[in-house]
Amino acid sequence: MTYEEILLFGLAAVGVIIVVHWVTEKTGLPAAVLLTLVGITYSYMPGPNIPLDEHFILMFVLPPLLYNAALDSSLLDIRRNMRTVISLSVVLVLVTAMLIGLGFSLWVTGATLAAGVALGAAVAPPDPVAALAVGRKAGLPGKLITLIQGEGLLNDATALTLLTVAIAAHEKNNFSFESAVGRFVVSAVGGVLIGVAVAYIVRFLKPLRADPLSANALSIITPLAAFTVAEHLTLSGVLAVVVAGLMVGHDTPRYTTGASRLQTAAVWRLIDFLLEGVVFLLIGQQVREIIEGLDRYTWTQITIALSVTLGVVLLVRPLWLIVTQLLPRQLHLRLGGQQDDDDVDSRKEEPLSGREVTALSWAGTRGVITLAAIFIIPPEPYFPNQKLLVFCALVVVLVTLVGQGLTFAPLVRWLGLRANQTDKAKLRNEARSAAVVAALNRLDDIQDEQHDNVEDEAIETMRKQLEIRLDRYRRRLDLLEQVESSEVPQSPQYEAALMVRQAVIDAEREELLRWRDAGRLNDDSLRVLNRELDHEELILPKRGSH
Repeated sequence: MTYEEILLFGLAAVGVIIVVHWVTEKTGLPAAVLLTLVGITYSYMPGPNIPLDEHFILMFVLPPLLYNAALDSSLLDIRRNMRTVISLSVVLVLVTAMLIGLGFSLWVTGATLAAGVALGAAVAPPDPVAALAVGRKAGLPGKLITLIQGEGLLNDATALTLLTVAIAAHEKNNFSFESAVGRFVVSAVGGVLIGVAVAYIVRFLKPLRADPLSANALSIITPLAAFTVAEHLTLSGVLAVVVAGLMVGHDTPRYTTGASRLQTAAVWRLIDFLLEGVVFLLIGQQVREIIEGLDRYTWTQITIALSVTLGVVLLVRPLWLIVTQLLPRQLHLRLGGQQDDDDVDSRKEEPLSGREVTALSWAGTRGVITLAAIFIIPPEPYFPNQKLLVFCALVVVLVTLVGQGLTFAPLVRWLGLRANQTDKAKLRNEARSAAVVAALNRLDDIQDEQHDNVEDEAIETMRKQLEIRLDRYRRRLDLLEQVESSEVPQSPQYEAALMVRQAVIDAEREELLRWRDAGRLNDDSLRVLNRELDHEELILPKRGSH
């Protein structure tokens, strides 16, 4: 394709992403599913297609997406649920890949164990993007959100490492489970160390992170740097990016300014929005070319290969979750949470309920990682059955992305799994109250120290503002304590106060525009004053999230 065609495709893709986002907001349908269907439709229309370049995806798409997901994740929550996260992101991926490898070597004509394991490694890791987007809208409990996030962050490293081992084993015509595990351990440990090192370097650059523009630039290059260094050393670049993102995200409130955090968050939301949209469009566009490459295979071969792949992918996950949750309670080790009554030093991870296991089983949608990984496999005749492997991976992506993606929200609602919004609101208001109390104490300290440049009137004015806020938070807490429902109660007085505050901000904006249009205020000053109002509007609570 020429540069002009690529540019036109990019403009069209952005337009489609915006339209699909609008449809998603109106209908509640998963954006990933709609974009994939649009891509499939386009693949059968006249005109050029953009091929899915696996190296571009692994280098420039995957690191930013994983890094932003890690920034938004909770290091403490993932550590608290580490047993289940490791079980899903490491052990389950290895088990799934090995079972598909055995199935291919036994029942698919001409397939080797290495080829089957390569396919298994590609289809084993779920892509949490679609599941999280639907789950958050459906009100999925925080614990399940954490597990899906943690699994999605770490399983890619497992899968991609195992995939490279399988391809190398095919070259030597010698695949062994022991060598795969050994290579994985070395790659994973090295990736973790690179991620920790990068996170400490970012922490050391604290002065640069105070400036919003420098903080943005540093945030964008961090995942690319972590991935490049780790891959150059033949270590897990994916794991390096994830570890760096988790540590930097944990440190961000301490080492950055408010202006830097606001601008960086806005930039990453845009990057995520565009990258995810383009990736799912590209997934759909690969359908036609992949299907056309199946001419040399019989229907029997295709049916057996699909049966093995889909059977393992769809059945092993729920079985694994059920089996691991039936393990003795003593094995549910926990790194955080409530202490056990019998041993104050031991910490237990609470087992999942049946409803949580069901929801988590259905959250295994596959996506960009699977297709990017499967295209790493060398083409035929160097790697036998490569086109069949690619087709199987594509079908797994479409079945899970469309089938599970469209039914996940109804399943969550049917199971009655909803986060307790009242508890969340209580916690937020308790934290707000504690923060205001700390501010009042600091005012007392300033007054006691008798700073010559601080007037008593300024202190008293600030004290009154803080006391008004504290009174509002405490009244809200009293209301939340009285409700028994898990839904946040709507206070007419509170909603009316929010409406008044929004109306006042709107009136100020309109007056500033009148001044600008009348020539009394230049555009530069208008932008400064509007920015002040924008920040004031930004801190207004959203309805139902007080």
